[in-house]
Amino acid sequence: MAQRVSLFVTCIVDQLFPQIGMAMAHVLERLGYQLDFPEGQTCCGQPAFNSGYRQEARIVARHFLDVFEKCEAIVVPSGSCASMAIHHFPDLFAKEPETLARVRALRERIWEFSTFLTAVAGVEDVGARFPDVVTFHDGCHALREMGVKSAPRRLLAQVRGLELREMQPAEECCGFGGTFAVKFGELSGAMARTKVEAILRTGARSVVSLDPSCLMQIRGALSRAGSEVRTLHLAEVLASR
Repeated sequence: MAQRVSLFVTCIVDQLFPQIGMAMAHVLERLGYQLDFPEGQTCCGQPAFNSGYRQEARIVARHFLDVFEKCEAIVVPSGSCASMAIHHFPDLFAKEPETLARVRALRERIWEFSTFLTAVAGVEDVGARFPDVVTFHDGCHALREMGVKSAPRRLLAQVRGLELREMQPAEECCGFGGTFAVKFGELSGAMARTKVEAILRTGARSVVSLDPSCLMQIRGALSRAGSEVRTLHLAEVLASR
């Protein structure tokens, strides 16, 4: 089992939600891991990739490889960014055999946060206490590309004082979708309002997710609806004691 973990905190965490990165670090340190933060890290290239700028995305992805290639394990607090590196880097470098080999070697060491805890660290109870009623939002990339569904729920089930109330439907998109929210603002806003309605029907006081970008979208929609429901990353809940 990896004892040294490198953190890829992603652009949104770095610029907007640094507390998520700190919470993730607290949980991993509590479990006995030595942490490393490669200072050369930037972006995974997903914004350029989603917008069709493949050459620009390759430049950013190649830098990611250079920065993280020698790391033992890379943990990411974002299903979308983890999915970009694991599933879409091979597409970007399909015609570059040497780089593709590097990608395939590295992708085996990249982990979304909740999956790392359950599959690598082998834990579900991290000693958290969070007395609250919460509901969980499945981010599209984590759910549909990474197949992550049970891991965060198993972790939440072990948090003292926490009651999880599933929203219906739980798996619908929040409408962010990266550049989708910019290009199709009206549709994105309508999807966010539908998600907020599902959240409010649960009576939960907090909504939890694996993706900071989803939380940013949902937080804005909740605020516009005049709701006081909080948005929290799974790491923030698990870091609470």
